[in-house]
Formats: sequence, structure tokens, C-alpha cells
Amino acid sequence: MKKKLFYIYSIIIIFVIFLSCSCVFSFAADPQIVGKIDNAFTNIEKWILQIATPAAAVAVGSGIFMRKFSFGDEEKIRMGKKIIKGSLFSYAFILAIDLILSAIRSLIGG
Repeated sequence: MKKKLFYIYSIIIIFVIFLSCSCVFSFAADPQIVGKIDNAFTNIEKWILQIATPAAAVAVGSGIFMRKFSFGDEEKIRMGKKIIKGSLFSYAFILAIDLILSAIRSLIGG
């Protein structure tokens, strides 16, 4: 199940990177549709970053509460740790993708 989710997320990220980079690599004058698509992907990227921060905070908070109120149940403690680690890793991954896309845009000059 985790491998499926990892593959799905990887494909989505690669698809977004490919489309955002392919919109930037036009060698002729930018047609109107390319500009609209590039603006759309920029808006989607900003939206994902705005949603990711509170989502990560809620996930970390729920993991902390799960550990705090486990009352010694090892399974709940383990699950709380997994939730915290997974949410922090996912948030770091989203921020890293944003950093990579920003670096690519600055190198291209767009």
C-alpha cells in the first residue's frame, strides 16, 4: 500500500515538474495558451504550498496527541511516531520540490 502511494505521488510530482518545465522551454514567442498554462501551474504550486503547511501541522499535532494519550499502548505510540515522521518527511519533500523548481526557473531566466 505504501509503495503504491509512493509511486502515485512520484508520478504526480514528475508530471507537474515536466509540464512546468516544458512550458518554460519554448524557443519561439510564447503563445497565449503557454502563458496561461504556465500561470495555472504557478497558481497550483502556490496553492499546494499554502495547503501543505496547515496539513503538516495538523498531522504532527494529531501524532503528538496520539502519543500523549496512548496511556502506555505501544501500538498507538508507534503509530504516533509514524504519523509525525511521515508528515514531516512529506512536508520537507514538498518544500524541496519547490526549491528545485525555483532553482530551475532562475537558471532558465523565467
